[in-house]
Amino acid sequence: MAGEPETRTRILAAAKTSLLQVGYARLSTRVIAETAGVPLSQIHYHFGSKQKLVLELLEQENRRLLGRQAAMFGADMPLWKQWEQACDYLDDDLESGYVRVLQEMVAAGWSDAEIAGSVGRDIRGWFDLLTGVARRAHERFGTLGPFTPEELAALAGLPFLGAETVILLGLDDSVIPARSALRRIGDVLRTLEEVDDEDAEKEGGRNAGRRRRR
Repeated sequence: MAGEPETRTRILAAAKTSLLQVGYARLSTRVIAETAGVPLSQIHYHFGSKQKLVLELLEQENRRLLGRQAAMFGADMPLWKQWEQACDYLDDDLESGYVRVLQEMVAAGWSDAEIAGSVGRDIRGWFDLLTGVARRAHERFGTLGPFTPEELAALAGLPFLGAETVILLGLDDSVIPARSALRRIGDVLRTLEEVDDEDAEKEGGRNAGRRRRR
């Protein structure tokens, strides 16, 4: 029999494959065991239940993707480019099945407090990350208008969650232009940042002229 780490990995992969095929409500540990090629008892030994198994799958993927997102937002690039990259990542995460797993467990959490608490912590990680981005933007631009960093993080993150929902329902951009609308926000950010850079250059030129006249 495979070693314990390998068995856990196979079970997690099988859980994701099976969930993407039938959804969380119809998912069974028996189907997962058959897909993984392991005895049913191994699922209960390693994870205890279907619920705990899928929550661990989500937590692992969420942690990995948060690390990816944190590295991107920490990179030295304009905010509008980071937004464009986030839109690209959304496409990647839809393709990989992560978004489906997340939204399945969001729905399950509406009627299960334990699932809600676990999924809520996963989602909170994204908004905590965006709050940090908003605080850095405040330091750079000097103002966030009427918004707190937490409110601006909500305004940035909630459109992605909404877009995920309508895309999973099969409502493509010909019905609800979720993807294109998100990318338009990147265009707005680019315009704002370029105007800010131009103003900074002009101010720098004026300051240099004053120093020369002294």
